Amino acid sequence: MKGALAPLRESNFRYYWLARLIDRAGTTMAGVALAFAVLEVSSSASALGTVLAAQSIPLVVFLLAGGVLADRFGRTVVIQVTNVASGLSQLAIAVLVITGTAEIWHLAVLSAVSGTVTAARMPALAGILPQLVPRDQLKPANLAVAVPENALMVLGPAVSGLLVVAAGPGWALAVDGTTYLLAALVLTRVRIPRPVEGRQRKGVAADLREGWSYVRSTQWLWVVVAAFFLLNAIVSGAFATLGPVLATRTDLGEAGWGLIRSAQAVGFLVCSLVLIRLTLRRPLLWGMIAIAVQGAPMLVLGFQPLLVTAMIAAFAAGVGSQIFGLGWDLAMQEHVPDEMLSRAYSYDMLGSVAAIPIGQLAFGPLGLAFGIQPVMIVAGTAYVVVALLPLLSRSVRELPRATTVSV
Repeated sequence: MKGALAPLRESNFRYYWLARLIDRAGTTMAGVALAFAVLEVSSSASALGTVLAAQSIPLVVFLLAGGVLADRFGRTVVIQVTNVASGLSQLAIAVLVITGTAEIWHLAVLSAVSGTVTAARMPALAGILPQLVPRDQLKPANLAVAVPENALMVLGPAVSGLLVVAAGPGWALAVDGTTYLLAALVLTRVRIPRPVEGRQRKGVAADLREGWSYVRSTQWLWVVVAAFFLLNAIVSGAFATLGPVLATRTDLGEAGWGLIRSAQAVGFLVCSLVLIRLTLRRPLLWGMIAIAVQGAPMLVLGFQPLLVTAMIAAFAAGVGSQIFGLGWDLAMQEHVPDEMLSRAYSYDMLGSVAAIPIGQLAFGPLGLAFGIQPVMIVAGTAYVVVALLPLLSRSVRELPRATTVSV
Protein backbone atom coordinates (compact mmCIF):
# COMPACT_ATOMS: atom_id res chain seq x y z
CA MET A 1 0.00 0.00 0.00
CA LYS A 2 2.96 2.33 0.59
CA GLY A 3 3.87 2.10 -3.09
CA ALA A 4 0.25 2.45 -4.13
CA LEU A 5 -0.13 5.72 -2.20
CA ALA A 6 3.20 7.21 -3.34
CA PRO A 7 1.64 9.48 -6.03
CA LEU A 8 -0.31 11.37 -3.33
CA ARG A 9 3.00 12.83 -2.11
CA GLU A 10 3.00 14.97 -5.27
CA SER A 11 1.02 18.15 -4.46
CA ASN A 12 -0.26 18.62 -8.03
CA PHE A 13 -1.56 15.07 -8.13
CA ARG A 14 -3.08 15.40 -4.64
CA TYR A 15 -5.23 18.41 -5.60
CA TYR A 16 -6.16 16.80 -8.91
CA TRP A 17 -7.12 13.63 -7.03
CA LEU A 18 -9.32 15.62 -4.62
CA ALA A 19 -11.02 17.49 -7.47
CA ARG A 20 -11.75 14.22 -9.29
CA LEU A 21 -13.19 12.77 -6.08
CA ILE A 22 -15.55 15.72 -5.55
CA ASP A 23 -16.60 15.63 -9.19
CA ARG A 24 -17.25 11.88 -9.11
CA ALA A 25 -19.39 12.18 -5.98
CA GLY A 26 -22.02 13.99 -8.02
CA THR A 27 -21.47 12.36 -11.38
CA THR A 28 -22.20 8.87 -10.06
CA MET A 29 -25.71 10.08 -9.24
CA ALA A 30 -26.33 11.91 -12.50
CA GLY A 31 -26.77 9.02 -14.94
CA VAL A 32 -29.60 7.40 -13.01
CA ALA A 33 -31.15 10.77 -12.17
CA LEU A 34 -31.17 12.07 -15.75
CA ALA A 35 -32.71 8.87 -17.09
CA PHE A 36 -35.60 9.03 -14.65
CA ALA A 37 -35.93 12.81 -15.04
CA VAL A 38 -36.65 12.22 -18.72
CA LEU A 39 -39.00 9.32 -17.98
CA GLU A 40 -40.85 11.56 -15.51
CA VAL A 41 -41.56 14.01 -18.35
CA SER A 42 -42.21 11.28 -20.95
CA SER A 43 -42.40 7.51 -20.42
CA SER A 44 -41.19 6.89 -23.99
CA ALA A 45 -37.94 5.03 -24.54
CA SER A 46 -37.47 7.11 -27.70
CA ALA A 47 -37.66 10.32 -25.64
CA LEU A 48 -34.92 9.05 -23.35
CA GLY A 49 -32.84 8.07 -26.36
CA THR A 50 -33.33 11.54 -27.85
CA VAL A 51 -32.07 13.33 -24.72
CA LEU A 52 -29.10 10.99 -24.36
CA ALA A 53 -28.27 11.46 -28.04
CA ALA A 54 -28.54 15.25 -27.65
CA GLN A 55 -25.71 14.96 -25.14
CA SER A 56 -23.57 12.48 -27.05
CA ILE A 57 -23.81 14.02 -30.55
CA PRO A 58 -21.98 17.26 -29.56
CA LEU A 59 -19.57 15.06 -27.64
CA VAL A 60 -18.71 13.31 -30.90
CA VAL A 61 -18.57 16.51 -32.97
CA PHE A 62 -16.27 18.49 -30.67
CA LEU A 63 -13.96 15.80 -29.24
CA LEU A 64 -11.13 16.46 -31.69
CA ALA A 65 -11.26 20.17 -30.91
CA GLY A 66 -11.04 19.25 -27.22
CA GLY A 67 -7.80 17.36 -27.81
CA VAL A 68 -6.27 20.33 -29.64
CA LEU A 69 -7.37 22.76 -26.90
CA ALA A 70 -5.81 20.60 -24.18
CA ASP A 71 -2.45 20.19 -25.96
CA ARG A 72 -2.42 23.85 -27.01
CA PHE A 73 -3.61 25.87 -24.01
CA GLY A 74 -2.97 23.57 -21.07
CA ARG A 75 -5.02 20.71 -19.64
CA THR A 76 -5.69 22.27 -16.23
CA VAL A 77 -7.24 25.44 -17.66
CA VAL A 78 -9.47 23.47 -20.03
CA ILE A 79 -10.69 21.23 -17.18
CA GLN A 80 -11.50 24.22 -14.94
CA VAL A 81 -13.46 26.17 -17.57
CA THR A 82 -15.46 23.16 -18.71
CA ASN A 83 -16.24 22.11 -15.13
CA VAL A 84 -17.87 25.48 -14.51
CA ALA A 85 -19.91 25.22 -17.71
CA SER A 86 -21.01 21.66 -16.89
CA GLY A 87 -22.00 22.68 -13.37
CA LEU A 88 -24.19 25.52 -14.61
CA SER A 89 -25.92 23.36 -17.24
CA GLN A 90 -26.66 20.58 -14.71
CA LEU A 91 -28.04 23.10 -12.19
CA ALA A 92 -30.31 24.53 -14.90
CA ILE A 93 -31.69 21.04 -15.63
CA ALA A 94 -32.17 20.47 -11.89
CA VAL A 95 -34.17 23.69 -11.46
CA LEU A 96 -36.45 22.82 -14.39
CA VAL A 97 -37.07 19.30 -13.10
CA ILE A 98 -37.61 20.33 -9.46
CA THR A 99 -40.06 23.09 -10.41
CA GLY A 100 -41.97 20.77 -12.75
CA THR A 101 -41.46 23.03 -15.77
CA ALA A 102 -39.12 20.75 -17.71
CA GLU A 103 -39.99 19.66 -21.22
CA ILE A 104 -38.10 17.19 -23.38
CA TRP A 105 -36.68 19.95 -25.58
CA HIS A 106 -35.36 21.76 -22.47
CA LEU A 107 -33.55 18.64 -21.35
CA ALA A 108 -32.23 17.99 -24.86
CA VAL A 109 -30.83 21.51 -25.30
CA LEU A 110 -29.14 21.60 -21.90
CA SER A 111 -27.81 18.08 -22.41
CA ALA A 112 -26.32 19.27 -25.70
CA VAL A 113 -24.51 22.06 -23.81
CA SER A 114 -23.23 19.50 -21.32
CA GLY A 115 -22.06 17.23 -24.13
CA THR A 116 -20.18 20.08 -25.84
CA VAL A 117 -18.16 21.07 -22.77
CA THR A 118 -17.58 17.44 -21.86
CA ALA A 119 -16.00 16.98 -25.29
CA ALA A 120 -13.46 19.65 -24.40
CA ARG A 121 -12.82 18.24 -20.91
CA MET A 122 -12.37 14.52 -21.63
CA PRO A 123 -9.08 14.64 -23.60
CA ALA A 124 -7.64 17.02 -21.01
CA LEU A 125 -8.57 14.74 -18.12
CA ALA A 126 -7.16 11.70 -19.90
CA GLY A 127 -3.89 13.39 -20.83
CA ILE A 128 -3.04 15.23 -17.62
CA LEU A 129 -1.91 12.35 -15.43
CA PRO A 130 1.62 11.91 -16.91
CA GLN A 131 2.21 15.61 -16.09
CA LEU A 132 1.40 15.07 -12.41
CA VAL A 133 3.53 12.07 -11.40
CA PRO A 134 6.83 10.40 -12.44
CA ARG A 135 6.51 7.84 -15.24
CA ASP A 136 7.15 4.86 -12.95
CA GLN A 137 4.18 5.88 -10.80
CA LEU A 138 1.56 5.90 -13.57
CA LYS A 139 -0.02 2.60 -12.53
CA PRO A 140 -0.41 3.47 -8.82
CA ALA A 141 -1.58 6.96 -9.81
CA ASN A 142 -4.31 5.53 -12.03
CA LEU A 143 -5.39 3.20 -9.25
CA ALA A 144 -5.23 5.95 -6.62
CA VAL A 145 -7.85 7.74 -8.71
CA ALA A 146 -9.84 4.60 -9.48
CA VAL A 147 -10.22 3.14 -5.97
CA PRO A 148 -12.07 6.05 -4.26
CA GLU A 149 -14.01 6.86 -7.42
CA ASN A 150 -15.19 3.28 -7.60
CA ALA A 151 -16.12 3.37 -3.91
CA LEU A 152 -18.31 6.39 -4.64
CA MET A 153 -19.80 4.60 -7.63
CA VAL A 154 -20.95 1.84 -5.28
CA LEU A 155 -23.13 4.27 -3.35
CA GLY A 156 -23.94 6.90 -5.96
CA PRO A 157 -26.39 5.03 -8.23
CA ALA A 158 -28.17 3.39 -5.29
CA VAL A 159 -28.48 6.69 -3.42
CA SER A 160 -29.64 8.34 -6.63
CA GLY A 161 -32.28 5.66 -7.16
CA LEU A 162 -33.56 6.11 -3.61
CA LEU A 163 -33.47 9.90 -3.95
CA VAL A 164 -35.46 9.69 -7.17
CA VAL A 165 -38.13 7.70 -5.35
CA ALA A 166 -38.16 9.91 -2.23
CA ALA A 167 -37.68 13.43 -3.59
CA GLY A 168 -37.43 13.29 -7.39
CA PRO A 169 -34.53 13.20 -9.87
CA GLY A 170 -33.93 16.96 -9.85
CA TRP A 171 -32.21 16.93 -6.47
CA ALA A 172 -29.62 14.37 -7.57
CA LEU A 173 -28.88 16.52 -10.64
CA ALA A 174 -28.48 19.55 -8.35
CA VAL A 175 -25.82 17.69 -6.36
CA ASP A 176 -23.96 16.87 -9.58
CA GLY A 177 -23.99 20.50 -10.72
CA THR A 178 -22.65 21.73 -7.39
CA THR A 179 -19.78 19.24 -7.35
CA TYR A 180 -18.62 20.38 -10.80
CA LEU A 181 -18.20 23.91 -9.43
CA LEU A 182 -16.40 22.74 -6.29
CA ALA A 183 -14.02 20.60 -8.36
CA ALA A 184 -13.15 23.59 -10.55
CA LEU A 185 -12.27 25.56 -7.40
CA VAL A 186 -9.94 22.84 -6.09
CA LEU A 187 -8.17 22.58 -9.46
CA THR A 188 -6.94 26.17 -9.09
CA ARG A 189 -4.25 24.70 -6.78
CA VAL A 190 -2.75 22.54 -9.55
CA ARG A 191 0.30 24.13 -11.14
CA ILE A 192 1.44 22.76 -14.52
CA PRO A 193 3.58 24.73 -17.01
CA ARG A 194 1.77 26.01 -20.09
CA PRO A 195 2.67 24.40 -23.44
CA VAL A 196 5.70 25.85 -25.19
CA GLU A 197 5.18 28.77 -27.56
CA GLY A 198 6.06 26.66 -30.60
CA ARG A 199 3.09 24.45 -29.90
CA GLN A 200 0.76 27.46 -29.54
CA ARG A 201 1.76 28.91 -32.90
CA LYS A 202 0.74 25.77 -34.81
CA GLY A 203 -2.57 25.85 -36.59
CA VAL A 204 -5.54 23.78 -35.45
CA ALA A 205 -5.67 21.90 -38.75
CA ALA A 206 -1.96 21.06 -38.47
CA ASP A 207 -2.46 19.76 -34.94
CA LEU A 208 -5.34 17.57 -36.07
CA ARG A 209 -3.37 16.17 -39.02
CA GLU A 210 -0.43 15.40 -36.77
CA GLY A 211 -2.67 13.55 -34.32
CA TRP A 212 -4.42 11.60 -37.09
CA SER A 213 -1.12 10.58 -38.64
CA TYR A 214 0.04 9.16 -35.31
CA VAL A 215 -3.19 7.23 -34.68
CA ARG A 216 -3.29 5.81 -38.21
CA SER A 217 0.27 4.54 -37.93
CA THR A 218 -0.26 2.89 -34.50
CA GLN A 219 -2.04 -0.41 -35.14
CA TRP A 220 -2.93 -1.43 -31.58
CA LEU A 221 -4.54 1.97 -31.04
CA TRP A 222 -6.84 2.07 -34.07
CA VAL A 223 -7.78 -1.62 -33.83
CA VAL A 224 -9.09 -1.23 -30.27
CA VAL A 225 -10.79 2.07 -31.07
CA ALA A 226 -12.56 0.48 -34.05
CA ALA A 227 -13.88 -2.30 -31.80
CA PHE A 228 -15.20 0.20 -29.27
CA PHE A 229 -17.03 2.04 -32.02
CA LEU A 230 -19.40 -0.94 -32.01
CA LEU A 231 -19.11 -1.90 -28.34
CA ASN A 232 -20.14 1.49 -27.02
CA ALA A 233 -23.04 1.70 -29.48
CA ILE A 234 -24.32 -1.63 -28.15
CA VAL A 235 -23.96 -0.90 -24.45
CA SER A 236 -25.35 2.65 -24.71
CA GLY A 237 -28.34 1.49 -26.72
CA ALA A 238 -29.18 -1.83 -25.09
CA PHE A 239 -28.01 -1.43 -21.49
CA ALA A 240 -28.14 2.33 -20.80
CA THR A 241 -31.25 3.16 -22.87
CA LEU A 242 -33.41 0.03 -22.77
CA GLY A 243 -32.25 -1.00 -19.28
CA PRO A 244 -34.08 1.75 -17.32
CA VAL A 245 -37.20 1.23 -19.44
CA LEU A 246 -37.15 -2.51 -18.75
CA ALA A 247 -36.70 -1.76 -15.03
CA THR A 248 -39.84 0.40 -14.94
CA ARG A 249 -41.86 -2.34 -16.66
CA THR A 250 -40.73 -5.20 -14.41
CA ASP A 251 -40.31 -5.85 -10.70
CA LEU A 252 -36.84 -4.28 -10.79
CA GLY A 253 -38.13 -0.71 -10.56
CA GLU A 254 -36.08 2.49 -10.26
CA ALA A 255 -34.43 1.44 -6.99
CA GLY A 256 -33.55 -1.96 -8.44
CA TRP A 257 -31.92 -0.34 -11.45
CA GLY A 258 -29.86 1.80 -9.09
CA LEU A 259 -28.74 -1.34 -7.24
CA ILE A 260 -27.70 -2.98 -10.51
CA ARG A 261 -25.55 0.02 -11.37
CA SER A 262 -24.11 -0.03 -7.85
CA ALA A 263 -23.25 -3.73 -8.19
CA GLN A 264 -21.28 -2.84 -11.30
CA ALA A 265 -19.45 -0.20 -9.28
CA VAL A 266 -18.64 -2.79 -6.58
CA GLY A 267 -16.96 -4.79 -9.33
CA PHE A 268 -14.94 -1.72 -10.27
CA LEU A 269 -13.90 -1.21 -6.64
CA VAL A 270 -12.95 -4.80 -5.83
CA CYS A 271 -10.99 -5.14 -9.05
CA SER A 272 -9.13 -1.85 -8.59
CA LEU A 273 -7.98 -3.01 -5.14
CA VAL A 274 -6.79 -6.35 -6.54
CA LEU A 275 -4.97 -4.64 -9.41
CA ILE A 276 -2.71 -2.85 -6.92
CA ARG A 277 -0.84 -6.16 -6.62
CA LEU A 278 -0.79 -7.04 -10.33
CA THR A 279 1.46 -5.74 -13.11
CA LEU A 280 -0.59 -6.43 -16.29
CA ARG A 281 2.46 -7.12 -18.45
CA ARG A 282 0.16 -7.49 -21.48
CA PRO A 283 -2.36 -4.72 -20.73
CA LEU A 284 -4.45 -4.98 -23.91
CA LEU A 285 -4.52 -8.79 -24.06
CA TRP A 286 -6.09 -9.05 -20.62
CA GLY A 287 -8.09 -5.88 -21.14
CA MET A 288 -9.97 -7.13 -24.21
CA ILE A 289 -10.64 -10.54 -22.64
CA ALA A 290 -12.00 -8.82 -19.54
CA ILE A 291 -14.18 -6.27 -21.33
CA ALA A 292 -16.07 -9.08 -23.10
CA VAL A 293 -17.75 -9.78 -19.74
CA GLN A 294 -19.64 -6.49 -20.21
CA GLY A 295 -22.07 -8.47 -22.34
CA ALA A 296 -23.23 -10.51 -19.33
CA PRO A 297 -25.73 -7.97 -17.84
CA MET A 298 -27.47 -7.59 -21.19
CA LEU A 299 -27.79 -11.36 -21.56
CA VAL A 300 -29.17 -11.74 -18.02
CA LEU A 301 -31.69 -8.94 -18.46
CA GLY A 302 -32.71 -10.42 -21.79
CA PHE A 303 -33.29 -13.97 -20.56
CA GLN A 304 -34.66 -13.32 -17.06
CA PRO A 305 -34.56 -9.84 -15.44
CA LEU A 306 -34.18 -10.92 -11.82
CA LEU A 307 -32.50 -8.47 -9.44
CA VAL A 308 -29.95 -10.84 -7.85
CA THR A 309 -28.71 -12.40 -11.10
CA ALA A 310 -28.59 -8.99 -12.79
CA MET A 311 -26.51 -7.62 -9.90
CA ILE A 312 -24.07 -10.56 -10.13
CA ALA A 313 -23.68 -10.04 -13.87
CA ALA A 314 -23.21 -6.30 -13.36
CA PHE A 315 -20.54 -7.00 -10.73
CA ALA A 316 -18.63 -9.21 -13.19
CA ALA A 317 -18.97 -6.54 -15.88
CA GLY A 318 -17.52 -3.99 -13.48
CA VAL A 319 -14.49 -6.19 -12.86
CA GLY A 320 -13.93 -6.58 -16.60
CA SER A 321 -14.36 -2.88 -17.30
CA GLN A 322 -11.82 -1.92 -14.62
CA ILE A 323 -9.21 -4.31 -15.98
CA PHE A 324 -9.66 -2.92 -19.48
CA GLY A 325 -9.68 0.69 -18.25
CA LEU A 326 -6.37 0.34 -16.45
CA GLY A 327 -4.81 -1.62 -19.31
CA TRP A 328 -5.87 0.98 -21.88
CA ASP A 329 -4.67 3.95 -19.82
CA LEU A 330 -1.29 2.31 -19.25
CA ALA A 331 -0.95 1.54 -22.95
CA MET A 332 -1.76 5.14 -23.89
CA GLN A 333 0.21 6.88 -21.13
CA GLU A 334 3.32 4.73 -21.52
CA HIS A 335 3.48 4.42 -25.32
CA VAL A 336 2.11 7.74 -26.64
CA PRO A 337 4.38 10.84 -26.47
CA ASP A 338 3.16 13.40 -23.92
CA GLU A 339 2.86 16.24 -26.44
CA MET A 340 0.56 14.01 -28.51
CA LEU A 341 -1.40 12.39 -25.68
CA SER A 342 -4.53 14.55 -25.47
CA ARG A 343 -4.95 14.50 -29.25
CA ALA A 344 -4.44 10.73 -29.35
CA TYR A 345 -7.05 10.39 -26.61
CA SER A 346 -9.41 12.66 -28.52
CA TYR A 347 -9.22 10.43 -31.63
CA ASP A 348 -9.61 7.41 -29.36
CA MET A 349 -12.67 8.93 -27.72
CA LEU A 350 -14.14 10.06 -31.03
CA GLY A 351 -13.88 6.59 -32.51
CA SER A 352 -15.16 5.03 -29.33
CA VAL A 353 -18.23 7.25 -28.90
CA ALA A 354 -19.11 8.15 -32.49
CA ALA A 355 -21.69 5.36 -32.70
CA ILE A 356 -23.22 6.03 -29.27
CA PRO A 357 -25.92 8.40 -30.61
CA ILE A 358 -26.80 5.78 -33.21
CA GLY A 359 -27.22 3.18 -30.49
CA GLN A 360 -29.25 5.53 -28.29
CA LEU A 361 -31.59 6.48 -31.13
CA ALA A 362 -31.84 3.03 -32.74
CA PHE A 363 -32.42 0.75 -29.76
CA GLY A 364 -35.63 2.45 -28.63
CA PRO A 365 -37.42 1.68 -31.92
CA LEU A 366 -35.78 -1.79 -32.00
CA GLY A 367 -37.17 -2.50 -28.55
CA LEU A 368 -40.62 -1.43 -29.67
CA ALA A 369 -40.45 -3.51 -32.84
CA PHE A 370 -38.96 -6.76 -31.51
CA GLY A 371 -39.37 -6.52 -27.75
CA ILE A 372 -36.84 -5.24 -25.22
CA GLN A 373 -35.70 -8.64 -23.94
CA PRO A 374 -35.01 -10.25 -27.34
CA VAL A 375 -33.02 -7.17 -28.35
CA MET A 376 -31.03 -7.45 -25.09
CA ILE A 377 -30.09 -11.06 -25.87
CA VAL A 378 -28.85 -10.26 -29.38
CA ALA A 379 -26.97 -7.20 -28.13
CA GLY A 380 -25.22 -9.11 -25.33
CA THR A 381 -24.09 -11.86 -27.71
CA ALA A 382 -22.80 -9.36 -30.27
CA TYR A 383 -20.91 -7.50 -27.56
CA VAL A 384 -18.91 -10.57 -26.52
CA VAL A 385 -17.97 -11.42 -30.11
CA VAL A 386 -16.87 -7.89 -31.02
CA ALA A 387 -14.84 -7.52 -27.80
CA LEU A 388 -12.72 -10.57 -28.64
CA LEU A 389 -12.08 -9.75 -32.32
CA PRO A 390 -9.17 -7.30 -31.66
CA LEU A 391 -7.15 -10.19 -30.22
CA LEU A 392 -6.64 -11.39 -33.78
CA SER A 393 -4.14 -8.53 -34.07
CA ARG A 394 -0.67 -9.40 -32.80
CA SER A 395 -0.01 -5.77 -31.87
CA VAL A 396 -2.94 -5.90 -29.44
CA ARG A 397 -2.11 -9.31 -27.97
CA GLU A 398 1.58 -8.63 -27.42
CA LEU A 399 1.77 -4.93 -26.48
CA PRO A 400 4.01 -4.87 -23.37
CA ARG A 401 4.39 -2.45 -20.49
CA ALA A 402 6.87 0.27 -21.42
CA THR A 403 8.32 0.59 -17.93
CA THR A 404 9.48 -1.88 -15.31
CA VAL A 405 7.42 -1.43 -12.14
CA SER A 406 7.49 -3.02 -8.72
CA VAL A 407 3.80 -2.72 -7.85
